[in-house]
Amino acid sequence: MSDANRPNTNFSDAHRTLTLQPAMGEMIKPSELIEIKGASGLTLADRRLYNILLQQAFGPELGEEGRRFEIALSDLRDTHDSNDRLTQSIESLMRTVVSIAREDGSTDRVQLLGWNNLADPKRAHGTLKYSIPPELAVLLKDSRVFAKLELEVLKAFSSKYALALYEAVSRRVRLKHVIMESFTLEDFRELIGVEEGKLKTFGNLNQYAIKPALLEINALAYFNVTVAPTKTGRRVTGVIVGWGMKDIDARKQAYAELQRPKAGRKARIDGSTEEIAKPGYHQDQFPGLGDSVPGGPVLEDLD
Repeated sequence: MSDANRPNTNFSDAHRTLTLQPAMGEMIKPSELIEIKGASGLTLADRRLYNILLQQAFGPELGEEGRRFEIALSDLRDTHDSNDRLTQSIESLMRTVVSIAREDGSTDRVQLLGWNNLADPKRAHGTLKYSIPPELAVLLKDSRVFAKLELEVLKAFSSKYALALYEAVSRRVRLKHVIMESFTLEDFRELIGVEEGKLKTFGNLNQYAIKPALLEINALAYFNVTVAPTKTGRRVTGVIVGWGMKDIDARKQAYAELQRPKAGRKARIDGSTEEIAKPGYHQDQFPGLGDSVPGGPVLEDLD
């Protein structure tokens, strides 16, 4: 499977993720921090904060053990409206232990955030100093797989499920000759950050996580996403996630929506799902699924 983002043993150091230069308005996120298990307890604010910390630290130094970074608290205002809540998210990231699968089949378990110091939090010009745990830094040092994320889109999401699914598809959308991927229901729930014990039936998962996520992604991103249920007998046991690049007009519509105020956005994109979400798929691209693949979000509530 050919992929501009996929590792290649012949790549030089210049092709490592941490040596890449993000374009203006973008951040580059190593796949190791997208394809993880154990982060379902993180809130939308936690995830936004972590992305900003990664963006600030991004570069070869992110892969160096013991390196410390610093960011102005003013740069974190988009993620938290108070320092108390900022502290809660910092501690949540420190407590979160994630599992990262290696290519050799082994699994690393690491914390997301290490030592940090919130200096003068009551001052207008306070700063946060922080570090990436050394074991995680070692993993990121050799990363060759990544996602390019649009900063405006990341800031616009109102659902952590939308943000997580957007990151996962961004990591895949540039794959050549690949437009879909199958997931077990358990793996998909983990992928989008559904906590254990919540949204247990597919009907609830679809109504409260999948549909809202697809509405936001398909309205705001430069690509479209579909999610189709797969069954074992009458029971939904997995999903197929499909994706496709938008044409120029659809990208212009997404950009225009990003420039509009967040107030009223849900009302603007509700009811226009079919027009926004159809990426021009044909049924023969999903052999064997019949009519179960919609042109947009999953439309049926199945337990």
